[in-house]
Amino acid sequence: MTEIKIRMATEQDAKQLLNIYAPYIKHTAITFEYDVPSVEEFQNRIRNIQKKYPYLVAERDGEILGYSYAHEFYGRAAYDWCVETTIYVKMDCKGQGIGKLLYQQLEELLKQMNIINLNSCIAYTEEEDEYLTNQSESFHRHFGYQLVGRFHKCGYKFDRWYDMIWMEKMIGEHSEKPDRVKSILEIL
Repeated sequence: MTEIKIRMATEQDAKQLLNIYAPYIKHTAITFEYDVPSVEEFQNRIRNIQKKYPYLVAERDGEILGYSYAHEFYGRAAYDWCVETTIYVKMDCKGQGIGKLLYQQLEELLKQMNIINLNSCIAYTEEEDEYLTNQSESFHRHFGYQLVGRFHKCGYKFDRWYDMIWMEKMIGEHSEKPDRVKSILEIL
C-alpha cells in the first residue's frame, strides 16, 4: 500500500469530496445538513474557504480518502485568531490514521498563520443510535480538544433531537499583542 499524501484541495476535487460527505448527510446526524449540495456548490465552498484558510485532502494513489479544513469562526475582527475546524474521512477508511494526518497538517498550517484557538462544532448524543455515535467527540478529545460548551436538543434530524457540543484546542500563546493572522496564501 502506498503512502497517504496530504495536499491542498482543488475545485476539481469537489466531486470526490462530495462523495465522501454525501453519506454523512444521508445516513448520519454527524452533519445537520439535510440535502446533498451540488458539485458546483461544493466547488464554491472550497473556493471561498481557500481565500484565507487551508482546505486539505488525504490522497492515496489518486483516491481522496478524507478532507479537513478550517474556516472563519465568527465574522468579527476580534475573532481573527480563532477558527472552526472540520474533518470527514471516507466511511470505510476510518481508523487508519487518516484523520490524524489531516489534523496534524491542518494544525501546522494554522500555527504558521498565527491562529491560536481551534474550535469544533460536533453533533452529540446521550444515547448512541444508528445515526450518531460519539466517535467525533472521542477523536477530538484524543487529539487534545476539550469540551467547552453544550447545546441541548438543538439539531433535529431523522425524527430525533440531537445535542451539539463545542470543543476547543489552543495551539499558540495568548499574548498581549498577538501577531497578525496571515492568510493561507501568504504562507504557501
